[in-house]
Amino acid sequence: MQLTHYGHACVLVDTGAARLLFDPGAFSAGFEGLTGLDAILVTHQHVDHVVPEALAALLKANPDARLILDEETAAQLGRDAETVAPGTELAVAGARIEVVGSGDHAVIHSDIPVVRNNGYLVDGSLLHPGDAYPPVDRPVDTLLLPTGAPWLKAGDAVDYLRAVAPRTAVPIHEAVLANPAMHYGLFTNLAPAETTVRVLDREQVTAV
Repeated sequence: MQLTHYGHACVLVDTGAARLLFDPGAFSAGFEGLTGLDAILVTHQHVDHVVPEALAALLKANPDARLILDEETAAQLGRDAETVAPGTELAVAGARIEVVGSGDHAVIHSDIPVVRNNGYLVDGSLLHPGDAYPPVDRPVDTLLLPTGAPWLKAGDAVDYLRAVAPRTAVPIHEAVLANPAMHYGLFTNLAPAETTVRVLDREQVTAV
């Protein structure tokens, strides 16, 4: 499996059978010219995870790509799409995708409405949790680990990393931080013994 991180929550996952792009949002860049995508998957409606104009351009350049998202995001974008919720399983170009989590975004503040959030587990191996900490009931090889957000406390991220205990943790969702390396160091120092924390250079294809 190969990953390309386009910053923040946007990651291209190439399973060898499918090319899957996650969360092409406003804090990410470099994904705009991608072609040959089998699916574009959005975890939730916030602008750092999906931008209507960028999504429209991607779909125009990838007319056969499936657009997969939750019902709220589909309604907000005003687009026909495959709407899914936790418990759904999909086959996309030879890859198996399970939608996981409670279905809710993590709480930012009690005065801010909670939106829907899908976590996506690819081939039982790679987890993109979106903006939440979905529990997993089996070993996960690669966790895309949220690093900084208004809803996120670093200690909670470490606890989630320890609970999942993946072979590899790849920090994502870092664009709101002035110095994400501080959090990367925390993850590295406090990760389970069996976990390697790998920080990916932007737009560099990396095997995991």
